[in-house]
Amino acid sequence: MSMVDPSIDELMQGGKHNRYAVVLATAKCARQITDEYVRQREIAERLLANKETDKSLISMIKKEYRDEKAVRSAINRLCDGEFRIIGDGSEEPAETETENA
Repeated sequence: MSMVDPSIDELMQGGKHNRYAVVLATAKCARQITDEYVRQREIAERLLANKETDKSLISMIKKEYRDEKAVRSAINRLCDGEFRIIGDGSEEPAETETENA
């Protein structure tokens, strides 16, 4: 049984991508997820400091960014096609694709 589902072999899409490309794209996607979490947290903290809201800090950060590890989210996004690996091992959001999937 694999520790990560989907497995690296599944993410490689039957040899379409090498392990390096999958790992690099996952890391880049995880960084974007982490950056978004940090951005949302800074906004929430600013609102709380200025007493502009009575919501809790946690409730102001989207669940998809606060409840799951960034790498797990990145793997899921790559697997679900929300992000895709392009030829050089980088990733791009699916909605900005210029190539056919």
